[in-house]
Amino acid sequence: MKKRLVYGILTALVLVLALICFYFYGVKKEQGVRALIYKDGELIKTVSLENVSEPYEFEIRDGESFNVIRVEEGRIRVVSASCPDKVCVNSGYISDGVMPIVCLPNKLVIEIDGAETAADAAAR
Repeated sequence: MKKRLVYGILTALVLVLALICFYFYGVKKEQGVRALIYKDGELIKTVSLENVSEPYEFEIRDGESFNVIRVEEGRIRVVSASCPDKVCVNSGYISDGVMPIVCLPNKLVIEIDGAETAADAAAR
C-alpha cells in the first residue's frame, strides 16, 4: 500500500515537471528570436530578428559615445562604434545565445534570446 502511494506521488511529480517544462518551452518559442540591447545594465531596446524583410541600421548614442547596429533576418551586429578598441565591431554577427556582443567603453551589451543554442540542441 505504501509503495503504491509513493509511486503515485512520484508519477504525479514527474507529470507536473513535464508540464512546466513544456509550458516554458512554448513561451520561449512564442516570443521568437530577439536581440536584447542593454546600455549601462538597463534594457533599452528589444529587436525582433524574425521576419526582417530588409536589413536596417540604427544608432545608439550617449553623449559622444555611439554604436551603429545592423539588423538582418536572424542576426545582428555592431558595424561601427566610437570605442577605441572596436572589439564590438570585430565580434561580427551573432544569431544565437552562445556569446553576446559587448562594448565595454560604451557600456553596451547585445544578447540573443529565444534562439536554440548548441547546448539546447545537444540536450535533445
